[in-house]
Amino acid sequence: MNLGMLRLFKVVVFLLLIQSSYANVKNIEFDLIKKGTDDDNTLLVVGGIQGDEPGGFMAASLISTHYKITKGSVWVVPNLNFYSIIKRGRGHFGDMNRKFAKILNSDPDYDDVQRVKKYISHENVKVVLNLHDGSGFYRKTYIDNMRSPYRWGQSSIIDQAQLDIPKYGNLEEIANRVCQHVNAHLIDKEHVYNVRNTNTKAGDKEMEKTLTYYAINQGKAAFGNEASKQFPVYKRAYYHILALEEYMRVMGIEFERDFELSLNGIKQALYDDIYISFYDDKIKLPLSTIRSELNYFPVSKDGKINFTPSNPLMTVLKNDQEYAIHYGNVRLVSLRPDYFDIDNDKEEIELNVDGIAKRVNFGEMVIANKKIFVHDKEGFRVNVIGYTNKNQRNESNLEIHKNEILDYYSVDKEGKIYRIEFYKKEKFAGMILVKFEENISFANNESKEKKSTASNTM
Repeated sequence: MNLGMLRLFKVVVFLLLIQSSYANVKNIEFDLIKKGTDDDNTLLVVGGIQGDEPGGFMAASLISTHYKITKGSVWVVPNLNFYSIIKRGRGHFGDMNRKFAKILNSDPDYDDVQRVKKYISHENVKVVLNLHDGSGFYRKTYIDNMRSPYRWGQSSIIDQAQLDIPKYGNLEEIANRVCQHVNAHLIDKEHVYNVRNTNTKAGDKEMEKTLTYYAINQGKAAFGNEASKQFPVYKRAYYHILALEEYMRVMGIEFERDFELSLNGIKQALYDDIYISFYDDKIKLPLSTIRSELNYFPVSKDGKINFTPSNPLMTVLKNDQEYAIHYGNVRLVSLRPDYFDIDNDKEEIELNVDGIAKRVNFGEMVIANKKIFVHDKEGFRVNVIGYTNKNQRNESNLEIHKNEILDYYSVDKEGKIYRIEFYKKEKFAGMILVKFEENISFANNESKEKKSTASNTM
């Protein structure tokens, strides 16, 4: 192959890759989640404009999933640049936060940028807060390489000190209030927040291209919040949440959250209570301790995998012959499909758990000590994944002990949760999960089942 042909080949391959990426990104849209009661005093929170800043988009997701707005209105875009979040890069098609002054309609980010511009410009929106993770620690005077005026982490960003608008135009004063609140709750004194005024209008050509400066030019109070990239994600989210709550207080927005605002509380809210369901809740998978691979996972014959996540940062993408569940920057599990027609009926299943009779619906989880017994249901076949009985294909009406199921087939890394699948003729009908926990009392069993059922209905 001569040099000219080689160059042509490289161009064609590059265009094919871009075309493939563009097809994928068109199938992954960002969410707008409205909290509270719509009014003309709305806070718009944006996370994920850059896909390599998880503290920001994870904090935004917490507002959408773990907060109740009791007075006022909050709109949340937790996953603006969703494809770049999944790809773990700043911007798969370039830096989206440099596309708000000008963008070509051929740009793959064009539709998303235009859509979020409409939300920013909406008459109800009065404050826009863009959540970022920045390098190092912003300091007004140079201390060292990581603590200097050239760093962005641990700062509240404004484009100018004052804006001539009816409400919230005192940008610098508001940013100072937020920093004071955050600084009253630092994990370490070195984590101190400062206000950074970029004075964008004075000629900062890079900042003129940003989302917040676009908002300023629409007559909206706009702020950036930067947590340091030197921290683990949950610690970044902690500082974002501290700031975000103070912005709500500035606006008179009242709220309730269902977790403690501490590092442990943030960590648990982000990682412990996450689920995804498939095919109208016929399958529900707990994801906090999920294995990296699940084999023979039931998927509709047409290849469509309908799902409902417990968090807007979750999605399912097909990669070659597998389906991957993503949560933010993390690929949680690969599903190796087993294709079936899907039965549409909802059913109730009778079983005995350690000798106690239970009735459960598809998608639910039961807690067992040592053994389970699934009652025969006319027209259905039962398959306990990881258990083998050479004498019968239908594994109903069998007392099955935990030690008879191979650990390799557990849903979770700890070897406690197993799949029980049901088939109606040759169609997949649904799944329940059994979690084996040794040395639990009946009372604890009942309590944990109730908690599990509640979690599964997020």
